[in-house]
Amino acid sequence: MSSAKRKLSEVLVDGGLHENGAKQREIANNYTEHPIHKLSYPSTSSPARTVPFQQPSPLLTFSYTPARELEFTDSALRYYIPPPNGADLRYGYERWVKRPEEKVRVDGLLRAVAKVRERMERSEAGSGRRWLEGVGLVSWRGVMTKILTAPYEERDGWEMNVMDIDGTLYLEEHLSDAKLRDKEDMAPHHRLQSYYGYSFEAWSTSSRPVRERLAGHPEGWGGDVDTNVQWCCVVKTKLGDTRLVIGGEVDCARERFTGRTDDLVELKTSMVIRGAQDEARFEKKLLKFYFQSFLLGVPQIIVGFRTPAGQLSTLQSFKTMQIPRLVRGKRSAWDPMVCFDWAQNFVAFLKSVANNPAANASKARIWRVIFKPKDGISVSLLNDAGVREVEAGEERVGFLPRWYFDEMSGMSGSSPDSPAAQTEPTSGDGNAARDLDIRTLPPSSTPIAPSGWVT
Repeated sequence: MSSAKRKLSEVLVDGGLHENGAKQREIANNYTEHPIHKLSYPSTSSPARTVPFQQPSPLLTFSYTPARELEFTDSALRYYIPPPNGADLRYGYERWVKRPEEKVRVDGLLRAVAKVRERMERSEAGSGRRWLEGVGLVSWRGVMTKILTAPYEERDGWEMNVMDIDGTLYLEEHLSDAKLRDKEDMAPHHRLQSYYGYSFEAWSTSSRPVRERLAGHPEGWGGDVDTNVQWCCVVKTKLGDTRLVIGGEVDCARERFTGRTDDLVELKTSMVIRGAQDEARFEKKLLKFYFQSFLLGVPQIIVGFRTPAGQLSTLQSFKTMQIPRLVRGKRSAWDPMVCFDWAQNFVAFLKSVANNPAANASKARIWRVIFKPKDGISVSLLNDAGVREVEAGEERVGFLPRWYFDEMSGMSGSSPDSPAAQTEPTSGDGNAARDLDIRTLPPSSTPIAPSGWVT
């Protein structure tokens, strides 16, 4: 692992950002006078260290309503119901309510973090503050998936913003206005293909644990797709010695939801496998399937294989923890330990760059992380112009909402020797640690917070 400083011009070219002159000047203006730190790309052929990753343990759930309002209920929870044979994944496409592409803010996750902290404070004064001081990283599941799968990513680069508040790293995906426009102006063919995944969820879920027949729709249809509606889970876990809080959308639960991650199910679609090339392509997709589910403790993934015309062909169920074994020894094999080793190095690298007195001298210090496949990571501190671009005229300090930053400022001032690492919220979910393809640690517990999820 290295953090050698490089000239900005080198990163602009080597980092895949050598675009037109106006764009390049815009990028350069965001980094003026700040050094570039570099983390080399990992080797996927060398043996990886065994990095412990704690079995994810649930903290709370919340829902987004059709009006995109966040509420701490399970109103958006869906239950898995096997879809009908040959379901038409094009059905309901013209009624699809698609949420506009927008910056992927971390606000909802921070409301959940604040809820957990508030709950702990009601049980014992100071316990919520000590717990959050012991959290090393807060992120949506999608960002962590990008980090973990980076060693095997051959095509798509990404950018993210990072802030350090009292030793806790906050991560947020960065999407430029140009990238948001590209995502919004999707070609009709690609838009239809993206709908197939949502349609599969509609065919495979119900608002109740039993199949409901909706008037005016084919049997088995669970309701028209509205991507404003989401059911999200927030978990605590640990990578090496770094405590993580991760949140993400979960598709559904089996039969009944008891507050355990054991009940959760992830739904995915993929093209039918017609030969060796399709099989290798699917085995590569399993890498993201695996980490997306693993990070939230989802034990089962159900894949619906479809025809090119969008007809559901077959179903296959995968146990998340057994997926790495399915690709072991294959030409397209991937090793989760390489990913965990890289992720631990990445987090340590971010800490070494962001966690220093000079970096915390300003209230709105944002680090821009740029990943280029087969090259590695470059990190630089944004200048005032870059910070304003991230804040986008909203009530924010950096990318953190003002209300959250003010709460964290009110918490600060505690002794650096406070026993933060000894305090964690108890989930009471009873999940046991598993030791299959990676070494996991059982979640610790403490009687400070009452058991169960916040609802």
